[in-house]
Amino acid sequence: MSKHAIQLPNGQKVNWVTTLILAGLHIGAIAALFVFSWKSFFVALALHWVAVGWGISLGYHRLHTHQSYQCPRWLEYFFALCGTMTLEGGPMFWVGTHRVHHAKSDLPGDPHSPREGTFWSHMGWIVFGETNHNNSQFMAKYAPDLARHKFYWWLNTYHWVPVVATGLALLAFGGIPMFLWGFCLRIVYGLHCTWLINSATHIFGSRRFDTDDDSRNSFVLAVLTFGEGWHNNHHAHQTSARHGMLWHELDISWITLKLLKSVGLVWGIRLVKPEALVLEQKAA
Repeated sequence: MSKHAIQLPNGQKVNWVTTLILAGLHIGAIAALFVFSWKSFFVALALHWVAVGWGISLGYHRLHTHQSYQCPRWLEYFFALCGTMTLEGGPMFWVGTHRVHHAKSDLPGDPHSPREGTFWSHMGWIVFGETNHNNSQFMAKYAPDLARHKFYWWLNTYHWVPVVATGLALLAFGGIPMFLWGFCLRIVYGLHCTWLINSATHIFGSRRFDTDDDSRNSFVLAVLTFGEGWHNNHHAHQTSARHGMLWHELDISWITLKLLKSVGLVWGIRLVKPEALVLEQKAA
């Protein structure tokens, strides 16, 4: 057992390194509210879009996990770098964990099912137990496609380097206010947005498709996460690059993909045929 962990009654253990980092970030996020400036706000907003919109939604999720589209290798690597800016781990860890979630969604073995408790699905699974953030050898069996690239091995092991470097740059060029907004508050906000997909969209919202799990759609969370809130749509059609499948379902990542396709940076986009959607909805 690690010297940084204590045993809990049910066999779980507190990951003290992760817990202390999260506690410090939350304190910094609260402190940011007392040193507001529009410059810091817009820097944080831009970095949030890069980290969660490009890194998680377009990168880790739709590209690296589900291979919903193709792009140049340099863009694929760039999106992975953006993903590390969220402090949600490296690409092999994130992809491997998410693939396990789909394979065992809301069943025993799901890394973050609300059936194990709302807090557990939101952040308890990160705070307690071993999440294998830096164990590239272990996560390689869940992400063998990424494991073939030395770049992903390095990035998975040293996923903290890009975000720490960004934090130091914000502190050096923008001072404490810029650091608190662009690093602490931005990371905390991005984490909770992503965690709400794990927790809230398996508890609250509507269900268009009769999937075997508890996944649901949420317009509010779709707005907050660049389209990831259409979670029931996604679980029904996991490889679709478009999660907001109807015209009124805002999916910013899908709009971004269309723009990238128009300039030749994206191709091979995988979608659900409209007639298939109509048939499935009628059956449901």
